[in-house]
Amino acid sequence: MSDPRTRLAAEFLKRAYQLQMQGELELAARLYQRSIQLNPTAEAHTFLGWTYHFQGRLEDAIAECKRAIEVDPHYGNPYNDIGAYLIELGRPAEAIPWLERATRSARYATYHFAWFNLGRAYVAQEMFTKALECFSHAQDIEPGYEPAVEAEDRIKRLLQ
Repeated sequence: MSDPRTRLAAEFLKRAYQLQMQGELELAARLYQRSIQLNPTAEAHTFLGWTYHFQGRLEDAIAECKRAIEVDPHYGNPYNDIGAYLIELGRPAEAIPWLERATRSARYATYHFAWFNLGRAYVAQEMFTKALECFSHAQDIEPGYEPAVEAEDRIKRLLQ
């Protein structure tokens, strides 16, 4: 990473993330945008989308995730995030293909999130058997993943 623009973009990305975690969303968004101007990466677009999500700008968040996918279609995070945002918007059926793609992405460190969110999409459509399979798969990947454990328990109680 010897290119000065690339180094500066990475610094903006790092600082933006720190600001985002501190709740400084406007400033974080500006720094993510600056990072993208210098060196557009899938990560920067995805994190800008996540910032927009925290601001309640879900359609903008989805648009940024789609830009991330254009930059790197193998990066799993934006597929998962689009799915999660669509669930939040009350559009779980639209979320499913995005979440399925996240579960198959080549570059993704947290597959259990995608499986959990896929389960949430199925619950929202009252497809409980499929949801249980997804929550179980999330726990296979990340044993003891509490949101999946709790969701699975809720469904099992509901079906009794």
